[in-house]
This record gives sequence, C-alpha cells and structure tokens, in this order.
Amino acid sequence: MTAETALTPGSARKRRSRSATSLTRSSGLGLGIALTWFSALVLIPLALVVVQSTEGGWATFRDTLTNPQTAAALRLTVTQAFIVTLANVVLGTLIAWVLVRDEFPGKRILEVIIDIPFALPTIVAGLVLLSLYGPQSPLGVNVANTERSVFLALLFVTLPFVVRTVEPVLLELDPEVEQAAASLGASRFTTFRRILLPALAPAITAGAALSFARGISEYGSLVLLSGNLPNKTEVASVRILTYIENGNDAAAATVAVLLLLVALAAIVLLQILSSVVARRE
Repeated sequence: MTAETALTPGSARKRRSRSATSLTRSSGLGLGIALTWFSALVLIPLALVVVQSTEGGWATFRDTLTNPQTAAALRLTVTQAFIVTLANVVLGTLIAWVLVRDEFPGKRILEVIIDIPFALPTIVAGLVLLSLYGPQSPLGVNVANTERSVFLALLFVTLPFVVRTVEPVLLELDPEVEQAAASLGASRFTTFRRILLPALAPAITAGAALSFARGISEYGSLVLLSGNLPNKTEVASVRILTYIENGNDAAAATVAVLLLLVALAAIVLLQILSSVVARRE
C-alpha cells in the first residue's frame, strides 16, 4: 500500500482544505499589490484625517460639532441626502424597470441621458441647474438659495446610481417566473414583494449606499445654485472648505470624520436591510 492510498478520508479532507485556503505565489503577490494600492489611496489618507481631527483635543471636536452653523450644515446635508436617496430608490428602480422591460421610441437616447451626471463635471452641472432653475429660469421656476436647490442638485448628480445597479439584475431575471406566479393567482404586488424584491434588494441597497455617500459629500453642483447661505443652504462640504480657508484644519477634519461615520453607518444599515429582505425569498 502506497503512502497516498494509506491516507484516511479525514486527512485527505484536511489536505484539500489547506490547499483551498492557501495562496499561490502569484495570488499572494497580487493580493499584496492590491492591499498596498488600497492602503495608499484609501486607508492611509483616512487615518491621517482621523488623526488630524484629534489635534485640537476633545474641546475642538466638541466645539466644532456644537457650532450652530456647522450643526445646521450637517443637519441639512444628511437630511437632504436621505430624502434624495429615498427618491432614487423608488424612481431609480422604476426607471430601470422601464428600460429593461419596455421598448419605446427614444429608449437609447434616454439610456445616454441617464449617464450625463456621471460625465459632467459637477460645477458644470451646477451651472446647468442654475440656468434652468435660477433667477433667469426659462421654465419660470426659481429655487436658487433655498433648501429645494440642495435637493434638486443632489437628485441630479445621484440619479444614475440606483438605475445602473438595478438594471443588470433585472436583465438576468426571467420574466417567466413572474408569469408563473401570476398564473398561480399571485397579484402584482405579491409577485413584486415575494419574487422580485428579494432578488433586487442587494442591487437597490448598493445603489442607495452610493447615492447617499455621494449626496453627503457633494460640493460642485451646489455652490452656484444654493448660494451657500449660512444656517440656510450651506452644506457640510462647503463648511469644510470654510474651515480650511480659515486655517482651522482640525475642525475641517472633524466634520469630515463625522461625515465618514455617517456614511459607514448608512452602508452597514443598508447591508443589514438587504440581508433581511433577501432572506424572505
């Protein structure tokens, strides 16, 4: 009996487990390069921002967050980003459904238009919005220097996220499953809730997370339309710039760290929500 044939089933399974979890030399090199690149671009800068926020001590951190102007900017930013995300979840899913399931004249043009916010520099987007919805609006709609301008600007720049995350999943879903559910007496709402929603939930939450993160960090599309009025239309990104211009880097880093924590909390919450919905499938 050879050594290979003498192996017990348990030892063979252990060898397969070790080989499955071990990295080859090329895989290890690739992983090392990826982690180094990710650390240089993301982890190290984030760590430096966190360290910078602590330079002034707890007093600076507390005074920054309790400053009425900063608190108003944070409240406006998070609130408007949340509302815009909810709108994108509903409208983005609906637009993706129409683009995948229906054929109509101008469909290809609409596909291109949806991606315009990705292609436009944000300051150009702000100029476009100011031309359409500012004091000289050809539509007769002037929302400049109001909270509605913040909502409109965030809605414009975040429009494609949910559409582009949900669309590929819809393309993979078989319409015959829905037809089978309908033939068994399921209503449209039941079919959506029990069949479509669990399949779409990961894509919807991914798009929502991207939309919310973009919303709380947006700057360029807001500066022209909102007017950056303190305690009224000033957002957190503008407040950070103001702190930097005044030489208060610790306060700027404090606001940035808070936005980072809010974004991480939103991502975790959306992941939990996605898991709960998917388990109902």
